[in-house]
Amino acid sequence: MKYLYLILTGLLSLVIASCTGEKKEPTQPNIIYILADDLGYGELGCYGQEKIETPALDNLAESGMMFTQHYSGSPVCAPSRCVLLTGKHTGHAFIRGNHEWGERGDVWSYTEMINNPELEGQYPLPEGTVTIGTLLQDAGYKTAIVGKWGLGAPRSTGIPNKQGFDFFFGYNCQRQAHTYNPVHLWKNTERVFTGNDTVPPHTGMPEGVDPYDESSYDRFWLDIYSPDMMFEEITGFINENKDNPFFLYWATTIPHLALQAPAEWIDYYVDKFGDEEPYTGDKGYFPHRSPHAAYAGMISYLDNQVGLLVKQLKDLGIYENTLIIFASDNGPSYTGGTDSQWFNSAGIFSEESDRVKGYVYEGGIRVPMIVSWHGRIKPGSKTDHISAFWDVLPTLSEISGSRNPENIDGISFLPVLLGEGDQDEHDYLYWEFPAYQGQQAVRMGKWKAIRKNIFQGNMKIELYDLETDPTESTDISDKYPQIVARIDSIMQAAHKPAEVERFRFKELGDG
Repeated sequence: MKYLYLILTGLLSLVIASCTGEKKEPTQPNIIYILADDLGYGELGCYGQEKIETPALDNLAESGMMFTQHYSGSPVCAPSRCVLLTGKHTGHAFIRGNHEWGERGDVWSYTEMINNPELEGQYPLPEGTVTIGTLLQDAGYKTAIVGKWGLGAPRSTGIPNKQGFDFFFGYNCQRQAHTYNPVHLWKNTERVFTGNDTVPPHTGMPEGVDPYDESSYDRFWLDIYSPDMMFEEITGFINENKDNPFFLYWATTIPHLALQAPAEWIDYYVDKFGDEEPYTGDKGYFPHRSPHAAYAGMISYLDNQVGLLVKQLKDLGIYENTLIIFASDNGPSYTGGTDSQWFNSAGIFSEESDRVKGYVYEGGIRVPMIVSWHGRIKPGSKTDHISAFWDVLPTLSEISGSRNPENIDGISFLPVLLGEGDQDEHDYLYWEFPAYQGQQAVRMGKWKAIRKNIFQGNMKIELYDLETDPTESTDISDKYPQIVARIDSIMQAAHKPAEVERFRFKELGDG
C-alpha cells in the first residue's frame, strides 16, 4: 500500500502541474559556441558592415546581446584557441603562438602529411589540461568540436578526444585547413577521405594562362567542400543529443584563406559588386578570378549556415534552452587576396597590414561577440563590458553548474548577460605574442599599451587613449609617465616564462 500511495501521489502531482501550466525548467542549457576564423570586427552587418550581407547573424544579435569591447585570446589561431578553452591569458597559457612542430620532418609538405599523418597538426596541449570540454563533460554534457582544432597533432596528448570532447570532426591541422577541398578530414581518431584530388595549399596560377579567363582557375574547383561536410556532422550531433545537455564548439574555418566559396555565392556577389581585378596568388594561397565576391560569399555562406542551425534548434523544440555565442579568433587577414580596407573589415579600427591579424593592436584582437539565449538575455541589447576569451570558461562553468578551476585568469560575464547581480571587472587585460618580432599589450580602462619588436631589443611602451583614439594613431606615452610605469609593472607581473621554449622571451628574462 505504501508504494501504491507514492505512485498515486506522483501521478496526482503531474496532473496538477499539467492543469496549472507548471513546467520544470531545465537546469542545464545546451551551449553552442561558434568561432569564426579571421573574421574582422567590422565584417557583420550588426557591427557596421555595408557590403557583406549577414542577415542570420544580425538576427541573432537582435535576439540577444552584442559585445562592443570583447577581445580574442591572441592575434593568431592556435594560442587564441588555447586561451579560449583553458581560461588563461597568454602570459600563463601553455600554447602562446603557432607552433608547427617542425622537428618532426617536412610538416609543410601537403603530400607528405597525406602519406604520414604524424606530420599533421600543431604542438599539443599536455595530458591533464583542464578545458571547457572537460569541465562540461564532468557536468554531464555531451561535448563535440566540429571544425579546426590546431592544439595537438594526431596521436598526441592534444587531440580533441583527449581534451574533453566526446566527438570531433574536421581539420586536426591548421596548415591542412588552408584548403577547403582537402583530401581528408578527421572523425575522432580516424581519417575520412573526401575523394578530392590532391591540390596542395598555396598552389599558384599555372604559367602562361590568362588570369581574366575563368577556365584558368579550373584546377582549384574540386567537388567536396569541407564546410558542407562539417555542417552535416553538426546537424547529426544536435539530432542525436537533443534530449540531453550538449556543448558544441563549432570552430569553422571561414573566412580564413584560401578564397573558396560555393559558386552560387560567388555569382551572387559578382552580380552585386560587378567585375573586378583577379587575384593571381602572388601573395600566397590559391588565386581567384573574383576575390571580393569569393570573400564576401564565404561569410554569407557561414551566415546562412547559422540561420539553418537556429531553425534546426527551433524545429527540435530546444532553441529556448540553448545558449548561442558567436565570436572570431582574431582580426582580419591582410594577405592572400583579402582586401580589409575595401570591406572595412576592422570597422572603427586601423586596417593597415601591421594593425590586424598577427598584431596586438585593436584590429588584431578586438572581435565581435554575439550572445543569444531566448528568455534569458534581453533582445537587442548591447554592452560595453570589457571582456576577453579567457572569460568564456568561467562563464560557461557558472552556467552549467560545473566546478570553476583554480589558477585561471577569466571572470564570468554571466551577470552582464542576464542583467542581474554585480558584474566583476578586470583590473586589466594582458596579451603577449612570441612572434612577429615579439609583442605585449595591456588594456586598462580606457588605456591601451603596446610593446612591439621586443626581439629586436625594443622595450618602449606605446600608450593610446581608446576613447579618443580607437585607431591607436597617436602615441601619448610621453604625456603619461605614471600610467606607463604602472603598465610596465603589469607586463612584468602578468608574464610567466612559458613551459615551451619556443614561446619564451629572453628579452623579458626567460631562461
